[in-house]
Amino acid sequence: MEPSGIQKPQDQKGSRSAPDFAEILKEAFDKVNQVQKNAEKMASDFALGKISNIHEVIIEAEKATIALRLTTEVRNRIVEAYREIMRMQL
Repeated sequence: MEPSGIQKPQDQKGSRSAPDFAEILKEAFDKVNQVQKNAEKMASDFALGKISNIHEVIIEAEKATIALRLTTEVRNRIVEAYREIMRMQL
């Protein structure tokens, strides 16, 4: 079992190869988007009286906030790494 669900690349005869960087980012962004949508739905359900426990709504909202902050920080690091590579002289 590989850490963090990362798969090892397999040879030509293997059934799967390692996901590329773009796929990993897309999946991460999709997960963050889903967390945001879930938090919005819970807030809406609370406003409509479908949910009576405010604690669950606040927890979901915090999860969404943290996921968005983490995504933003990862994006900033990727952009900075790209800029650093572009500054390199060969």
